[in-house]
Amino acid sequence: MRILRDADADDTLSAVEGSLLGENPAMGTMQRSASTLAKLERMQRTLRHEEPDRVPVSDFFWGGFLSRWRQELNLPQDADPYRYYDLDWIVTIPNMDPHIKFFETIREDRNEVWVKTGFETVLRKRLDLPMPEQMSWDTDSIEKLEAFELDDPCDRRRFFGAGDNQIAGVGDGFQRNSPPWVETVKELWADFPVFGSMIEVNECLTRLVGQENTLLWMGLYPERLGACVNRIGEFYLSCCKAAIEAAAGYLDGFVIWGDVAYRKNMFFSPSYWREYFKPWVKAMVAHCHAHGLPVIYHGCGNVTAIFEDYIDIGIDAYNPLEVKAGMDVVDLRRRYGHRIGFCGNLDVQKWERGDREEIRAEILRKLSAAKGGGLIFQSDHSVTSGVSGRTYDYIVKLIRERGTYPLDLGEFDEDLSRTM
Repeated sequence: MRILRDADADDTLSAVEGSLLGENPAMGTMQRSASTLAKLERMQRTLRHEEPDRVPVSDFFWGGFLSRWRQELNLPQDADPYRYYDLDWIVTIPNMDPHIKFFETIREDRNEVWVKTGFETVLRKRLDLPMPEQMSWDTDSIEKLEAFELDDPCDRRRFFGAGDNQIAGVGDGFQRNSPPWVETVKELWADFPVFGSMIEVNECLTRLVGQENTLLWMGLYPERLGACVNRIGEFYLSCCKAAIEAAAGYLDGFVIWGDVAYRKNMFFSPSYWREYFKPWVKAMVAHCHAHGLPVIYHGCGNVTAIFEDYIDIGIDAYNPLEVKAGMDVVDLRRRYGHRIGFCGNLDVQKWERGDREEIRAEILRKLSAAKGGGLIFQSDHSVTSGVSGRTYDYIVKLIRERGTYPLDLGEFDEDLSRTM
């Protein structure tokens, strides 16, 4: 496997004329609102483990929830919760596909669409269900993975061009021809702290070869797969660097997407992760920090086995801390103190039930982990279509009221003294 670099200099970031490269947003015509500057200070102080004015709040939202929220609150069809609630940060997604290409439509009707993407995988997206199903992979052997050629990580189309890409286009919703990433960043920059993002190697492998093949080859060919991990790791580190360069100072932070665990434990050995995957995450974090960008790592499941590793490599905050995977932010604060920040852990299953007393009790208890800063309020993954719009409205208003410093949590105030 090798990384292809386009010989035409016009297709690389270094040759983009009239782009954002080298611009300083503070010197340009765009201005950030007082609210945005307050949100940025709130996020920065929180991630430095200082108490700001209040606990920052944001989330990720399913399309089904958005429709329900608009209907229940009698809002316009173009209303979005980030602007309606003036939420504290937002994440953006450049083109991370190994091959930059338009979707190839395999079949399509009013109920579903099958497309082949730049991961050379066929996805079936049923329009009435939240997530797609992977149907097949072209890269179905270790030999094909070793021979797989990656497009240029610095190709300007990843950042400056509209087009199809799997992660932005085929998920909870379905979208062809996603807008240029840099334009999206610029559009949001005046109103929100904007985070860029990049997947790490395991996220790529899940899409490129499938999780079953990844784990099988890890057992059968540990060194050969490890060599592939290193090549893909180099690719996504380069993509990370290129994205930060392309954004040219318009980013306030960075998210690394990387699921390596399920409800009880990791998908594979912590020692294998440490040998092959960890160095590339560490390098991405170091590069972000060198450019003044805090890093939030998004990894589903129970990652207790390697949580100390995330602290070691300098992750600023961990997300989403799924309750259904046994994660509890109050217990985590007791165990790890303020060596790492937390982002999430509010039980969306309770939000779906809609019992306000149950929701209130959990929110106030978990606000204990915000003492001294270091907690961003979010669900423990995303706001699903099972959550009522009125319930989410109640949640935001509650956290704005009770998440103001100094915290007064009453009977729900938890002692954070370490128990270990």
